[in-house]
Amino acid sequence: MPRFSVIVPCFKVQGFLRECLDSVLLQSFNDLELIAVDDCSPDGCGAILDEYAERDPRVKVLHLPENAGLGRARNAGLPHATGDYLFFLDSDDTLTPGALRAVADRLAEAEDPDVLVFDYARTYWWGGTRRNVLAQVLAEAGADTFTATDRPEILDLLMVVWNKVYRRDFVEEHGFEFPPGYYEDTPWTFPVMLSARRIAALDRICLNYRQRRQGNILSTTSRKHFDIHDQYERVFAFVAEHEELAGWRPYLHRKMGEHCLDILAKPDRLPPADKAEFFRRTAEMFRRHRPEGALVDGEVALLEGGYPAYRLKRQAARAGQEAGRWTAQLRREAALRARSGWTGLHARRPLDPHLVVYSASSHRGVLGDPAAVYRKAREIAPQVRGVWVVRDEEAAAQLPPDVEHVLVGSRRYLEVTARAKFFVNDVNWPGSLAKRPGSVHIHTHQGTPLKYMGADLLDKPGARLGFDVPQMLRRADRWDHSLVANRHSELVWERAYPCHFTSVRTGSPRNDVLVGAADGDGAAFRARHGIPEDHRVVLYAPTRRDYRRGGHVDRIDLARFAADLGKGCTLVVRLHPTLATGPARGMGLTELARRGIVVDATDEPQVEEVMLASDVLVTDYSALMFDYANLDRPIVVHADDWAAYTASRGAYLDITAEAPGHVSRSYRELAWLFASGAWQDEEAARLRADFRERFCEFDDGRAAERVVRTLLLGESMPEGAAVRIPGQNAGSDLLAST
Repeated sequence: MPRFSVIVPCFKVQGFLRECLDSVLLQSFNDLELIAVDDCSPDGCGAILDEYAERDPRVKVLHLPENAGLGRARNAGLPHATGDYLFFLDSDDTLTPGALRAVADRLAEAEDPDVLVFDYARTYWWGGTRRNVLAQVLAEAGADTFTATDRPEILDLLMVVWNKVYRRDFVEEHGFEFPPGYYEDTPWTFPVMLSARRIAALDRICLNYRQRRQGNILSTTSRKHFDIHDQYERVFAFVAEHEELAGWRPYLHRKMGEHCLDILAKPDRLPPADKAEFFRRTAEMFRRHRPEGALVDGEVALLEGGYPAYRLKRQAARAGQEAGRWTAQLRREAALRARSGWTGLHARRPLDPHLVVYSASSHRGVLGDPAAVYRKAREIAPQVRGVWVVRDEEAAAQLPPDVEHVLVGSRRYLEVTARAKFFVNDVNWPGSLAKRPGSVHIHTHQGTPLKYMGADLLDKPGARLGFDVPQMLRRADRWDHSLVANRHSELVWERAYPCHFTSVRTGSPRNDVLVGAADGDGAAFRARHGIPEDHRVVLYAPTRRDYRRGGHVDRIDLARFAADLGKGCTLVVRLHPTLATGPARGMGLTELARRGIVVDATDEPQVEEVMLASDVLVTDYSALMFDYANLDRPIVVHADDWAAYTASRGAYLDITAEAPGHVSRSYRELAWLFASGAWQDEEAARLRADFRERFCEFDDGRAAERVVRTLLLGESMPEGAAVRIPGQNAGSDLLAST
């Protein structure tokens, strides 16, 4: 008996069918059967299904003599299912890699619930991907099983059949089946979810929900949308037959009204001549099934009046929205005029020589090089006032209570940016910030460059998609000083940013804590995440990819890697910051972290603390490796797509030839490096030493002090603190003009 019976009804999807079938049959978890139902499709679907069945014994094909519709096609597959769980997959959608393994593991953890609800992502025909906007509902459900009464918010998720798996015995016991019609998922999903005694949630994207260019069948203009009334009648009939579900009538009554009004409000669903009839039938059903004492308010209250009143209210709402847009536009224009006047007022005042404005990572908080400079300035130059720019109130709430800050765009922001003598940032300031004569802009960058940056992207159209290089260079024209940690960076920045700044060989201030780090420096991170003191911590830090829309590509199976590392090891994963809020973590990282298989350090604000807590770094092409080399700890470069990466983004050096340690070009090689112990052998140490000599050249633990004393205070460094460059005079130790 297989674990899963995957039922795939097929009708006129020959262009998508192979991708769908492959996404199931090529899963790492293969204890399954695939029951494909050819719903008398007039195209090549039947032949494709027969081809797959001939070469894979897990595939069984049913050819229906006439078109039955989606619901009945699923029903046709049910008697042939022998698996523990039923999975209804639409034939133009696909499973994500590792989805069935994740579902199987979660089912085992939850001890075979009646229903398991998992997450999905919408994948658009133009290449975009958007995660389910209610994914937080699954995250908040936790590890325990529950009922719909315990967590009614589970019913707010998209009411479809394909974002769940169902225990077959549970389905057969209750006799659930799909009705005919357009909205067949509605009278399946509500009865199933309300009847289930044990529901589990999986916070992982297991399915890609294809959004076709011309929409799906439910987005076509047709009278078939009247079918929604019959489907809700079935739902109400089911509840009437089960007295224990009577308490759900008010919820279903409101849900039905909202669903029908949503269909009516969409301009492309119903023929205009049929809208009045649709409203009337909805209102009749709404009155007929209204529970005694049920509260009717909000949008559904429109069903209490007639269709003319509904149209008037809709028109008034649209007019109000339009007026609101005009009002908002006028307010924005007035605010811009006021801002300009406020900025001009303060721009007439002299610069404050003791005011420094800081920002990091697009105003995310006290981070990176600017944070290191700020802390050192507070220590050795208390007369210097530092003000941080943060993007919103949420970011401001994360700041220490003694950090002075302003919100970007606020009047206080305009005041301090008009008066400040110094500006310290690791990315460019907004274009609206005008550089006053006499002000000094210090640009710290965000690490040693491996991939192409700035003007070099002009030759890489894929990598600069949506990125305005000329605008970026105009903003870089405001730089006075560019901090560098090595001569490689100095040469790259002067080529990538052909602007009038001076390169300053200070080292990277944020790396001061890494230089000469002690063994216990990462203890706080380990304790916070429950990592045993005697565990070896392997930090995996992949970067984003420019050859994939969205930037995320799963290079390795994290669960497998964590298992292969063996007992006594903890795998810590830190995604690139630009991937933190996208679907990347939903592809498995969040769920693995919840189960304690890995530690997700993506949200850790101080990456230096994460590095200090680790014993070895595994990365692909992340600039983190240049910083990590200061720790003199092993580094492994996993370069299985180096050719694709360099073709799309470009690189200033071949990291596979000038690596800081061993290089793996496949997962098998990566696993062998750790299993054999080669990751920390003499060759790894030799490669790391060469790498450190070249790329940690100016990092000596005093970079932040050097910036404060020489650039903010105009002093000289104490004796013995300047960086000495072999073959150069003492006078050229610090500065190199472009």
